[in-house]
Amino acid sequence: MCGIAGIVDSGKGATVDREIIHQMCERIVHRGPDDEGIYVHNGAGLGMRRLSIIDLSGGHQPIHNEDETIWVVFNGEIYNFLELRRDLEHRGHRFYTNTDTEVIVHLYEELGAACVQELRGMFAIAVYDEKKKKLLLARDRLGIKPLHYAVENGQLLFGSEIKAILAASPALREINSDGLLQYVQCGYIPAPSTAFAKISKLRPGHTLEFERGSATTRQYWDLPNFSTSNPVSEEECLYEMEQRLTEAVRIRLIADVPLGALLSGGVDSSIVVGLMARASSGPVKTFSIGFEDAGFNETPYARAVARHFGTEHHEFTIRPNIHEVLHYLTTFLDEPFGDSSMLPTYLVSRLARQFVKVVLSGDGGDELFAGYEHYQMQMARQPFNWIPRWAGSLYRETIFPLLPQGTRGRRFLYDISLPWPERALNALTFRSDLSGRDSILSGDLRRLAENGSDPLRTFKEYLGKAANFEPLSQLLYLDTKTYLPADILTKVDRMSMATSLEARVPLLDHLFVEWAVSLPENLKLSGKKPKYILRKFAKRIGIPPEVLDRRKQGFAMPLVHWIRNELKQDFVQLLLEPKTVQRGYFDRKALSGMLEEHVRGRRDHSGKLWRLLAFELWCRNFLESSYEAGRAKEPDIDFQESGNSLNHEAYV
Repeated sequence: MCGIAGIVDSGKGATVDREIIHQMCERIVHRGPDDEGIYVHNGAGLGMRRLSIIDLSGGHQPIHNEDETIWVVFNGEIYNFLELRRDLEHRGHRFYTNTDTEVIVHLYEELGAACVQELRGMFAIAVYDEKKKKLLLARDRLGIKPLHYAVENGQLLFGSEIKAILAASPALREINSDGLLQYVQCGYIPAPSTAFAKISKLRPGHTLEFERGSATTRQYWDLPNFSTSNPVSEEECLYEMEQRLTEAVRIRLIADVPLGALLSGGVDSSIVVGLMARASSGPVKTFSIGFEDAGFNETPYARAVARHFGTEHHEFTIRPNIHEVLHYLTTFLDEPFGDSSMLPTYLVSRLARQFVKVVLSGDGGDELFAGYEHYQMQMARQPFNWIPRWAGSLYRETIFPLLPQGTRGRRFLYDISLPWPERALNALTFRSDLSGRDSILSGDLRRLAENGSDPLRTFKEYLGKAANFEPLSQLLYLDTKTYLPADILTKVDRMSMATSLEARVPLLDHLFVEWAVSLPENLKLSGKKPKYILRKFAKRIGIPPEVLDRRKQGFAMPLVHWIRNELKQDFVQLLLEPKTVQRGYFDRKALSGMLEEHVRGRRDHSGKLWRLLAFELWCRNFLESSYEAGRAKEPDIDFQESGNSLNHEAYV
């Protein structure tokens, strides 16, 4: 696991300053504290920060080919590198390291940009071809690893994180108002947009080639057609799932450093731990985070899984004094990011980093096997598709605005009045924040929203691509393309990397994903039973019944209570300060009213308020020149001396 950055200048006689590449790397040192490597030649500069996982002594990057005309920097892991290496050696290529990175160089010599199709793993790659004066960027199929770029004045700048690009070119700090609208509506900014007008995310499953000042992106992978296979029986399906997932976990145990697992107490992470326990010679190290509020505490379930599989289990209970941690974490988020579960993700990563350098996590199961509640809700509302468009429009435009807030059935009728797929998009976003009497926007953002800027254009694009699928498959495709990479995987990457911890996700092995996508819908959502076949598999490998039979909880926090009590002062001060209001993004009266309603218990605005707080902290970290983003002091968290908050037990 590493962080990469670089510049390629297409100008005649152009040169790249080595010190600039070093400064780019310095901004992402948390991604790779073990080593720095830089290559500079004429108009090209590549840099990387390394977190040593494989070939600890010999894997220094950048890596080159035999005649030093092709150079690569790489963030991620290639799990099939040994098979690829054997084939490349038979073709005459000579290797000088034992690292997976070197495979990429020689594959590029053989296949050019198509080399990425041979890679099984998670990756963000930059390959510079000196002879052709060409740069190749590539991002893994599901978007596990991030990659950003900007093209300006014949230069291409790239980085694992935006702050690396801004270190080289502060002028690229120009705000992207459309991106901010996407954040307000979704809580994150999906690729290719970012919060900065001239900086883009490379989409998952895409390559970019930069040559003669021009950048060309191409898609090299997409989810295959849904529901194309029909297993003879559930037993046959479970057998194949066992074979595929066992292999996906096994190949992710390759490391020259200590390794463990993040265990939430949910089905997905429990499956990963169970398969790790099978494949490991000793107890698996597992790590969990809980809350003092019992309604949000999953540690008893994680403990049950740990006890069943005989893991060496570590857990920590979060207390609500999180002011300092929140301010620190927002310096790692180069864009506004509204998922509050970033806090427990960071804390469990920091706990794990005390013992291991690599963890496996269970992310991806909900998007593959229909685990979210909104899938059930949308399928239950399919019968309302008969409602004529004119009748739905009449309700939304004439009746809905007249009904008082809190009127029973008001929002439900609004939702079913929408035609599919608008109803699907409405369930995933916060439309009322952008327009109408409930809008929190002011100034330029409000005018932009009212004048036709469409923050949902990326979502509509993906739904258009999935138009021939059944409704449930359309939703799964959409979430896998947007919410999964832009929220879930972004959260895991940034929070684990903030602690210099590598996170691997076996459920997102692309071969397993392709197989899971092909399964019929009734094996994913069966009536009101989400993740139907995955839960059957969990039972098959021995996940305790109390874990399988409970309601899905997710990595949530008691925000409603915290904002009304311990964090109330932080929210009031930050959101209503003159500095915040003067930015002109949000209406002070609307903010004040929202805070008052929430604190008095009239309505639950915790999700909106959290997104607004994250937005304001991002503004302070990245828009105010006096602040050096990403260089805040790490907060003190004494896991070992927190009374009863840490249970360090070995269930063997």
